[in-house]
Amino acid sequence: MEPRKIKIGSRGSPLALWQANWIKGQLESQNPDIPVEIVIIKTSGDKIQDVPLAKIGGKGLFVKEIEEALLSKDVDFAVHSMKDMPIKFPFALCIASVTKRENPFDALISKNDIKLDDLPKGAKIGTGSLRRISQLLHYRPDLDLVPLRGNLETRIKKLETEGLDAIILNAAGLIRMGGEEQISEIISPEILLPAMGQGAVGIEARKNDVDNQILLADMDDENTHLALDAERAIVTQLEGGCNVPIGAFATIEEDEMTVKGLVASLDGKTIYKKEVKGNKVHAINLGKELGNELLEMGGDKIMQEIHSS
Repeated sequence: MEPRKIKIGSRGSPLALWQANWIKGQLESQNPDIPVEIVIIKTSGDKIQDVPLAKIGGKGLFVKEIEEALLSKDVDFAVHSMKDMPIKFPFALCIASVTKRENPFDALISKNDIKLDDLPKGAKIGTGSLRRISQLLHYRPDLDLVPLRGNLETRIKKLETEGLDAIILNAAGLIRMGGEEQISEIISPEILLPAMGQGAVGIEARKNDVDNQILLADMDDENTHLALDAERAIVTQLEGGCNVPIGAFATIEEDEMTVKGLVASLDGKTIYKKEVKGNKVHAINLGKELGNELLEMGGDKIMQEIHSS
């Protein structure tokens, strides 16, 4: 019988590899007798860099090939940024573990370290997210928002090469890659409510692979996993994806969970926000409840307009 070896599937971007190597290090420290290898898998989302995600199929483009490798047993599990994960998984797969969340908020990187409120009228801001665009247009309709794609390093370079005044990225990626000093401002969630799963790293595995489920159990952070369950329940209830501006963010204080959600029109003129609280054991139900309330407030009309356009 061959000695056991673990293969981790990962995208090839520097941030994805940082996350995969961090998980690799955790596994090796807990299981020194089991060798761990990272297998780089190029996804459709990595290949298409010049078109907004909402126009080419959304978040699934970053995981399809990786999930195929999992299903064919070419890799044992996969490491993902949870904000990039679609709502639906193939039946045979699951998120087996979610590590402790890094800073979940959005970060502004600007020339001369200017804060969001101090940017001049008409300032050019690069971002690739409809969620950010709609909320920014609501808060500062005078800004000129420019589509931005590419990995972390590419986006930061575009601040200089494309004549932008600022860019907005997720803070967690910058912190993990040692770029915290570049951050001009962490933007308040009252201005930019984060995306579902932002700042969290998840490990996807086969449901029937009990040995790997056991290996991963110690890496799971209960509160982060529960928060993620609530956030994903909101988006599931709204039937949203990359083409709909949705914010979803849950926090836990002792056993009480606070769940915040929003759905916005593409132009940012209409935003529906809601907050619910309850015991964290009811995470999924709290997310569903909030999603339903957002629909009843008028979110259903926004969804219909976006899906019919």
